[in-house]
Amino acid sequence: MAIGGVISHRSFGSFLSTGKVCQKRNDVAHLKKEDFGLSIGLCGQGKLLNRTSHRVTKNCLTSKCSYCSLVCIINASDTRNSKHPRERFCTSSVNRVRGASRFPVSPKSCCRSGTLVPSGPLNKFLVDNSKQPTSNHVRGNGVRAYYKSEEFDITEPAFESLGPPEGAGEVVLPDQSAPKAAQVPKRWVIVLLCFAAFLLCNMDRVNMSIAILPMSKEFNWNSTTVGLIQSSFFWGYLLTQIAGGIWADKVGGKLVLGFGVIWWSIATILTPIAARINLPCLLITRAFMGIGEGVAMPAMNNMISKWIPVSERSRALSLVYSGMYLGSVTGLAFSPFLIHKFGWPSVFYSFGSLGSIWFALWLAKARSTPSEDPELSPQEKRFIMEGSVSKEPVTVIPWKLILSKPPVWALIVSHFCHNWGTFILLTWMPTYYNQVLKFNLMESGLFCVLPWLTMAVFANIGGWIADTLITRGLSVTSVRKIMQTVGFIGPAISLSVLSQVRTPALAVLCMACSQGTDAFSQSGLYSNHQDIGPRYSGVLLGLSNTAGVLAGVLGTAATGYILQRGSWDDVFKVSIALYIVGTIVWNLFATGEKILD
Repeated sequence: MAIGGVISHRSFGSFLSTGKVCQKRNDVAHLKKEDFGLSIGLCGQGKLLNRTSHRVTKNCLTSKCSYCSLVCIINASDTRNSKHPRERFCTSSVNRVRGASRFPVSPKSCCRSGTLVPSGPLNKFLVDNSKQPTSNHVRGNGVRAYYKSEEFDITEPAFESLGPPEGAGEVVLPDQSAPKAAQVPKRWVIVLLCFAAFLLCNMDRVNMSIAILPMSKEFNWNSTTVGLIQSSFFWGYLLTQIAGGIWADKVGGKLVLGFGVIWWSIATILTPIAARINLPCLLITRAFMGIGEGVAMPAMNNMISKWIPVSERSRALSLVYSGMYLGSVTGLAFSPFLIHKFGWPSVFYSFGSLGSIWFALWLAKARSTPSEDPELSPQEKRFIMEGSVSKEPVTVIPWKLILSKPPVWALIVSHFCHNWGTFILLTWMPTYYNQVLKFNLMESGLFCVLPWLTMAVFANIGGWIADTLITRGLSVTSVRKIMQTVGFIGPAISLSVLSQVRTPALAVLCMACSQGTDAFSQSGLYSNHQDIGPRYSGVLLGLSNTAGVLAGVLGTAATGYILQRGSWDDVFKVSIALYIVGTIVWNLFATGEKILD
């Protein structure tokens, strides 16, 4: 805490602030007047301070008064008959400067003849800090002011104002333009915007899995046609995975992700129109929607790799990916209601229109890199840069080097195995509830919410666990292998049990367990791209997610084919086999070390 005063015959000013002391300061003034006016001292603990008016005497300013050790205002007017009013007010925490710190002082504890005496030793600022830890600095934004205490003979009721002499001590005062409320760090604003984009992404994707039920009745589609429509989304999604990664690494994630959201939102709105024209138009529209959503994941990965330091990366990615799961929850929960009230086209019109709102916020708040953001504070920028790997713009992609690394192939194979089971549940779960568990349309949508809600919760739990293990010294490689093993074995066990149960309650519980453990993959393979090649994180995710999209295309179409000739047990057996293959490959070849520079 820094204290100083400027004295005049009618006006007074004060300097009381958090800040960093930059120069040596002089001791407080010695007064030769026994009793000369009103002093207002500040004391307190935490954020609630007391402002107490009391008489200033020579004893106060020499060593004995804790209130006067925090003198911020000296009023030259003589107020000998002051009634010592007490007033409570809130202010920011009083931080310490070079040992001077917050301290508890009670007016009742040490009153002797109108003087307050601290119980412990005093420092040069007359502050009792015997019970406080020492600290050399505090953080704070502010402007700088100068002060220097001098010895003055105050004998007249009026005297000249004292200006700040050169070479005075330097104090950092609060920046008056800074907002009073605590702000969300800018890097987490970027994360929240990415979270919102992925929420919209899955809302627009899963609405078809609910709407397909009344649409198939209206247009007389069989299971094979339904599987074809569901898989047509992945045709476009597959095309832009690698291209989106290259584009994001070269021009920045802001432009690419903004393009993707607008593109798929328009395609979503056009879906009912295309469906009423003919089946080929619908397939093309769904493929166009996949083109927009295909660039989202590589672009987001590029943004996170530049904005989030390694120590926070698992949590950030888990939060963003949980947006996908909550998007599924939102889409599955609201789609049945909208279809029941307004018809199946309403889900496409309402969900698609939300993209324009997000796009406006994205343009206003997002930047591709911290260095491009004028609103980013120097402290946060330094924190981000110190915790991240410096990445120059990518001009040439070393494909031969990338494809020669076994950990890259571990990512590709594991992503394929993971997405086979995930996309089958994403697209076919409502149909399973309707055909096997005999739920109606409303029940199918509502019961689909639970597994995805479980996934959203466990994704963030897994991210916290992963970051905690890394912070405590466990290697990144070990953490990634542990988290992904849970993400593979958990769903395999759950689907094995699901194939044996026939009651709706147990079936929903198995689905929830499958999706909940699957969410640990966000801290496994989905975080690994930035571990092994931070400069090429967008390209790596595009490469591995291409394999994942192939799994979605093949798995979604194959499920419709299998159901015409087999049963749901056969569908689950294929997924279980791929989960086991993914577990073996991942634990043999994956790493958390950087292999691409």
